[in-house]
Amino acid sequence: MSRLRRSAVALVAIIPLLLSGCFLIGGESRTTSTPTGEKVDGDLQPFYDQVVEWESCGDDFQCATAMAPLDWDDPERESIELALIRLTTRGTPMGSLLVNPGGPGGSGVDFVRESWDYATTAQLRDNYDLVGFDPRGVGASSAVSCYDDPDTYTDYLYDITPGTPGSAEWLDAMDATMAEFGADCLEFTGELLGFVDTVSAARDLDLLRAILGDDKLNYLGSSYGTFLGATYADLYPQNTGRLVLDGAIDPASTDFEVTAMQAQGFESAMRAYLADCLTGANCPFTGTVESGMKEMGAIFARLEASPLRAEDGRLLGSQTMFTAVILPLYSADTWQYLTSLITDVKRGSAEIAFSLADLYNGREPDGTFADNSSEAFTAINCLDYPSTSTRETLPAEAAELAALAPVFGPQMSWGGTSCDAWPFEATRVRGPIAADGSAPILVVGTTNDPATPYAWSVALADQLQNGHLVSYDGEGHTAYNKSNQCIDDTVDAFFIDGTVPATDPLC
Repeated sequence: MSRLRRSAVALVAIIPLLLSGCFLIGGESRTTSTPTGEKVDGDLQPFYDQVVEWESCGDDFQCATAMAPLDWDDPERESIELALIRLTTRGTPMGSLLVNPGGPGGSGVDFVRESWDYATTAQLRDNYDLVGFDPRGVGASSAVSCYDDPDTYTDYLYDITPGTPGSAEWLDAMDATMAEFGADCLEFTGELLGFVDTVSAARDLDLLRAILGDDKLNYLGSSYGTFLGATYADLYPQNTGRLVLDGAIDPASTDFEVTAMQAQGFESAMRAYLADCLTGANCPFTGTVESGMKEMGAIFARLEASPLRAEDGRLLGSQTMFTAVILPLYSADTWQYLTSLITDVKRGSAEIAFSLADLYNGREPDGTFADNSSEAFTAINCLDYPSTSTRETLPAEAAELAALAPVFGPQMSWGGTSCDAWPFEATRVRGPIAADGSAPILVVGTTNDPATPYAWSVALADQLQNGHLVSYDGEGHTAYNKSNQCIDDTVDAFFIDGTVPATDPLC
């Protein structure tokens, strides 16, 4: 984020790490998959017919690896690996429920292993085998890699770009950094880097469905996972079972429109935090919500002009501070970390800020990285989002962002051309997804979601031929199993009984 200045990662998998742990209850052991046996194009048949062997991988989890074609248009070219984890149901299985936590770049394997009770309700686990998967390019699957020395990647994420944001010096430095980063990604990843787009991942999803023995796909996608799920439904409407898309992305939005909506979303979430914070005794802000917003903007400006040095020598500038601030804004349950962050920075310390930014970026205390989520985020987005910006349009876009979101807009400006130097051009034209002929699809939207604004859920539900909007009136990123009983009951009834709400329940 510090170097790239693109739209914020719409990732829910990191939020449970700020919350409490869980206790594992597993089901029976079934160790061999039974593929559906369906007929597909000849070159793809061996992939669809493969049998995966589930092996114990700690506690009650089972893990497996499936093979997929690197290039779906040339299946004989090479194969890649897709990592899977499963928690079998405690009851009689209705089938597999595949889950994607978001990103792009979020690991479904880690999400299920570490946060299975955050992913679904107990009622749903009584009826489905919960299956997490790492999409191509991510985690334990054949993965994007962009460095051989973690210090190099730390520098890429956290170094402060020389010059004033938006100046020719600054933009030239950003372009050079991105070009070097893209070249490193290609060197260490190889040709996989050009095949981590969402369409290819959706084709992988259909392959996994068939390998697991499910005639129809049952799927719970959050945040970016809604884009993956909607893409799947558009490609394979006849294979849709019960799909729930929580915290939707509007597939028709351009790169700049995504940035603008997210800037406003985080601005709104910050206002909600301030309204709550100012009623407490330990709030680092005083006065009103408006004065608090101005003070937040002033903190960003001070750090832009005079960064704080952390104990490990890294400098806390405005962009790393922005990364640290938005993480606890994803959920009202983590607002206390924002209070601690602001208090610490106002004391002249950068330690909490770097702790939160490191958590966001998957950086460990020893300087290594726990996963490749940030690398995969860039690689996938650069293939999925054709750039609509140029050097000439950036000033007007920055002015528009500042008008729409005076505090967060400037922190998300000037990144519209960051994929121009990427080794591969975008593979997709952005546009609405109808998924004509699909089964009913639930689209869950939260009215004050900072990362995937409610308007996107409304838009996707409207685009889908068989989309059904389920609204949660509240705060936070995504709603299922983390908001209220109305949402949980609606989603569970859909997954278990196939009940489609006649109208938006307005939870």
